[in-house]
Amino acid sequence: MPQGQPSVVPDDGLTTRQRRNRPLVFVHTGPGKGKSTAAFGLALRAWNQGWPIGVFQFVKSAKWKVGEERALTVLGASGEGGTVDWHKMGTGWSWVQRDRQLSNEEAAREGWEQVKRDLARETYRLYVLDEFAYPMHWGWVDPAEVVEVLRDRPGNQHVVITGRNAPAELVDYADLVTEMGKVKHPMDTGQKGQRGIEW
Repeated sequence: MPQGQPSVVPDDGLTTRQRRNRPLVFVHTGPGKGKSTAAFGLALRAWNQGWPIGVFQFVKSAKWKVGEERALTVLGASGEGGTVDWHKMGTGWSWVQRDRQLSNEEAAREGWEQVKRDLARETYRLYVLDEFAYPMHWGWVDPAEVVEVLRDRPGNQHVVITGRNAPAELVDYADLVTEMGKVKHPMDTGQKGQRGIEW
C-alpha cells in the first residue's frame, strides 16, 4: 500500500468520500506489549480532530494511574480538541449505584450495556474499549452480540478494542486487526514495570 493508496478499490457503489468516511472497527490483540498504547495514540488523533471520545477500561484496576488517562483527560478538558470521558470498571462504573457491589463479570456486562446505550445515542465518535477482548474470551460477553451491535451501530462511530485472545467472530468482522507479537520483553529477565514506560 504505497503512499496510503489502497491496493484494491471495491465495486461497492460508494464514492471515494463515502468510503473514506466509513466508520471502522479496530482490534489490537496478541501477546505483545503496545495494544492499549496504540489505541490511545488513535484517541490522540481523534482528540485533535475535535471528536468526542469515550474510553472504557474493562480489566485494569482503577487504582492504576496510567499516564494516558491523565494526558487525555487534561486534553479533553482543555477546550482545544474533542472531549474525553474515561470510565473504569474497577471503580464500579460511574453510572452504577455505589451501594451495589458487582462481581468482575457483572461489571464487565454492565460496561458493555453502557457502551450499547452510548452507541445507540451516538454519544462518542471514537470508543476505546480497552481490554474488552478479555470479557469476550472469558465468556462474560457474547462475541456474536458484540459483532451484531457494532454492525448495526448508527452514524459514524469508530470503535477500537484491545486485549489478548480476541474472539474469531470479532477478528473476522473488524476492519483492521493488528496482532502484537512479542520477540523480547524486559520482564522475561526479571525487570519490573517502570514509571513512564508502563504507566
